[in-house]
Amino acid sequence: MENEYKVKLENVLPGEIEKRSFEIITQELGDIELDPLQAPVIKRVIHTTADFDYLQNLCFSEDAVTRFRQAIREGACIVTDTQMAKSGINKKELAKYGGEVYCFMSDEDVALQAKTQGSTRAVASMDKAAALGKDLIFAVGNAPTALVRLYELMRDNKIAPKGIIGVPVGFVNVVEAKELILQADCPYIVARGRKGGSNVAAAICNALLYGMSE
Repeated sequence: MENEYKVKLENVLPGEIEKRSFEIITQELGDIELDPLQAPVIKRVIHTTADFDYLQNLCFSEDAVTRFRQAIREGACIVTDTQMAKSGINKKELAKYGGEVYCFMSDEDVALQAKTQGSTRAVASMDKAAALGKDLIFAVGNAPTALVRLYELMRDNKIAPKGIIGVPVGFVNVVEAKELILQADCPYIVARGRKGGSNVAAAICNALLYGMSE
C-alpha cells in the first residue's frame, strides 16, 4: 500500500496570499527592528525571494528611500538592464508621476555600439540612457558592467542619476561592481555580495512606488 502523505494547507484565497505572506515575514522577523522607511523595501525583497539574508545584504545610502521617492514625484524615469525587470515594474503607478520605464538592451543601435566598441550591451545601454537628458533612476539586476559604466559616467560628470538600485546577481565582477556604487555620490540601494537579480530590482522599484503615499 502506498504511503499517504497528509499536508495541512492554509485556506487562503488568491487575493489574500500577498497579505498573508507579509504577515508571515513580519512574524519571522520577530524582535528585529527595521528602519520604518526601509522596512517595506526589505520585506518586499524577502517576499520576492523568500530569502531573509537580505536583512543584512541590502544597503541604503542616507535618506535613500526619501530621495528616491522625491525623484519619482518629480517625474524621474527608471532605466533597467533587462526586459524582465522592466516587465516586473508597475508602470501604471510610475506613470501617475509622469515617469516611464526604459530598457535599451534589445535596441539595434545598442547592439551595434557594443559590437563596434567591443563592450557589452549593458555598457552601451547606459551610454544611451546618459544621452537622454532626463532625470533617471537606474535599476540594475543582472549586469555588473552596467554598474561599472554608471560609475565611470558619474566620475566623468556625464550623468547624475537620481538614484541607483544595484542588485546584479552572479559570480564574476558582481561584488566589485556593487562596491563601486557604494562609493558613488548619489542615492543608492545595493545588495552587497553575490545575491540579487532582475526580480529583486523590480521588487525594490515597486516597494518605492507602493509607499509613495506614506
